[in-house]
Amino acid sequence: MLNTVYRDALKKRDEAKSIFKGERFEQIIKAAKENWIDYTPQKKDSIIAGIDSSYNSTKFQGLELWVVTAVSIKSDGKIITEMHNQGLGQPSPELEIQASKMEVDACTQSIDKADLVILDGSLYSQFLTRQSTLGSTITSAIKKKHNVIFISKTSSARKQFEKMGSVAGDIFYYNHALKKPGFSKIFVDSDLGPGKIVTYVYARLRDSTPLIKIEMLGSDHKEDEIKNLLDRITKNSVGGYPYALKLAHENCKISNSDLSRLVSLYGLTNEISSREVLN
Repeated sequence: MLNTVYRDALKKRDEAKSIFKGERFEQIIKAAKENWIDYTPQKKDSIIAGIDSSYNSTKFQGLELWVVTAVSIKSDGKIITEMHNQGLGQPSPELEIQASKMEVDACTQSIDKADLVILDGSLYSQFLTRQSTLGSTITSAIKKKHNVIFISKTSSARKQFEKMGSVAGDIFYYNHALKKPGFSKIFVDSDLGPGKIVTYVYARLRDSTPLIKIEMLGSDHKEDEIKNLLDRITKNSVGGYPYALKLAHENCKISNSDLSRLVSLYGLTNEISSREVLN
């Protein structure tokens, strides 16, 4: 079977390469360069809180052992809040929704304790989750002090170059267009309707570091505000990424080895899991 897959991949190789070259690719790269605003962030002191969540589970012939965690932590390592939930059985609501709710709760508890609150991921996911109350809750939290943003290292959004025939995400073309610090022109997306307008930019804090996507609520954001954000984020960043988010990820991540320890603590070591069946 795999040999067939490999042969098919060789046949499609040239087609795949066309994504990285050709007239359409060059046109999009040119547009990306024109959209870019050169700016070298200046380090500015700021108390930043990073928020992230994690979940993992394993199944035992009808039973599911699951755990969800979330944390808000400052760049200096001081934890503002941490929370978790776990169980044996069918998780309700779904783990992704539980994780989103925990992030919103952590955000609410952090707004008054930091100059800037950064959630890992996308504001879109809060609006599009099946638990609609999360969208209104995060909106209220953001509007309280207007100090909440979302940052992600990856994005599949294609809104900026889709009319030019893009086949990859916008971030793909910005990454290929240039390696300089700065940010893309402000893009305002009102497709979700009133009250759910998302403004975002792609940004790079230093030369040749990975791009990040910064999302904010509302449409009244200006270039000076973006520059100020980059100044504050740069002060405590590692490899072009906010250190507070790195700490949040490390503190809340539930790895497979962590899950194995929980399996032992629950006394399920001798039960056959779905993962063992696959192995």
